[in-house]
Amino acid sequence: MSEAETILYVCTTCRREGDDPEAPRAGARLHAELVQRAGALRVEPVECLSVCKRPCTVAVASPGRWTYVYGDLDPAEAAETILAGIGAYAGTPDGIVPWRERPKEFRSGVIARIPPFPPRPEAAE
Repeated sequence: MSEAETILYVCTTCRREGDDPEAPRAGARLHAELVQRAGALRVEPVECLSVCKRPCTVAVASPGRWTYVYGDLDPAEAAETILAGIGAYAGTPDGIVPWRERPKEFRSGVIARIPPFPPRPEAAE
């Protein structure tokens, strides 16, 4: 599987404590930075990932693989780290990157790991 089959969801409504309410939200800034650097990776904005206490938040998903949700990311500095982590994720058959091979921010910022969606019973026939 490749990065092209992987989707990075970025919460664009995330706001960090102390942010100017008139300025673009931290999540929107992170999304813009990721879109600029993403190459073939599909980066999708989402209104909310319901992790408001741990902004900025992203989720990475791919068919047949585990989905991960990460938070506590710095909107000004996290883009490179996120893309490196997504590259490692895309290089695995199941989405599980060995703990020591994950970026430090992914080890400490993991919020959830969601199992792959099972195939439909009729698809197995």
